[in-house]
Amino acid sequence: MYEEIQKTASWLKERMTTNPKTAIILGTGLGQLASEITDSCEFPYSEIPNFPVSTVEGHAGKLIFGKLGGKDIMAMEGRFHFYEGYNMKEVTFPERVMYELGIKTLFVSNASGGMNPLFKIGDLMVITDHINFFPEHPLHGKNFPTGPRFPDMHEAYDKRLIALADDIAKEFNITLQHGVYLGVQGPTFETPAEYHMYHLMGADAVGMSTVPEVIVARHCGIKVFGMSIITDLGGFDTPVEVSHEEVQKAANGAQPKMTTIMREMIRRA
Repeated sequence: MYEEIQKTASWLKERMTTNPKTAIILGTGLGQLASEITDSCEFPYSEIPNFPVSTVEGHAGKLIFGKLGGKDIMAMEGRFHFYEGYNMKEVTFPERVMYELGIKTLFVSNASGGMNPLFKIGDLMVITDHINFFPEHPLHGKNFPTGPRFPDMHEAYDKRLIALADDIAKEFNITLQHGVYLGVQGPTFETPAEYHMYHLMGADAVGMSTVPEVIVARHCGIKVFGMSIITDLGGFDTPVEVSHEEVQKAANGAQPKMTTIMREMIRRA
């Protein structure tokens, strides 16, 4: 696997015209940020050696190199999920490639279900911590030489970047929630009882991605900032039916606010 990662990174280096230190993962319905990228060069996942391919609606499935906020950036428009049938080494393959390309900071976004009673649909939640509820750990197996066998995770999400996001949100009059994200395998949305259990465990939002990517990024020494769009609510007295189409709609409605914060963070970080 490590040789495949290096070969993929070499293939990209031969074709890149920029030198990004920052990467972004654009999740469900969050592709609008890609339109903000200028001087872009795009590579469909299907053309990149050893790269998995997105199979989920709303995930374009391409790697973009260009400029955002005046900085060279690398963006994944669409990610890979455990529920698609990929193993965790495949799900986190892009983060390993990012490290080989010299990425130092990773911005992660997702759509998630909110369980905090203070949340409402369309809220932006800065991820302050996470709970890993996936059945397979992304660092299981032989340790990669990019980090220690037992990596510390006391600050999975960079406090300085969180503070910067708060400052920008105040400046642009954008309300930000803060909370703990819980990652599950999916692909079913949560039952009312599961929502309730996860909230009792200390989670404010739940989704089917992000946690494996963050673990591998931190193992590689890459700083992480994460943000969720609350696209549905659960765990309350009245159960609410949810669909992927509704999740995308809610995510699309919140995109302008998230785009503003991400763009300004990248410009100032």
